[in-house]
Amino acid sequence: MANPQNKASKADVQSTKLNQMPVPGVNDTEFSAEEAAKVFKDNPSSGSSDQNQK
Repeated sequence: MANPQNKASKADVQSTKLNQMPVPGVNDTEFSAEEAAKVFKDNPSSGSSDQNQK
């Protein structure tokens, strides 16, 4: 960034990590209702036993 006007150049802006398009599938946090239901079915919560322990 050796710009005499003390501003970022187009190349500087485009190369910053926060200004890049996300790569599909990387850091994907979305999931379907079917996937969530399967997880809850396969891993029953221990929350019901915790409620009785007060």
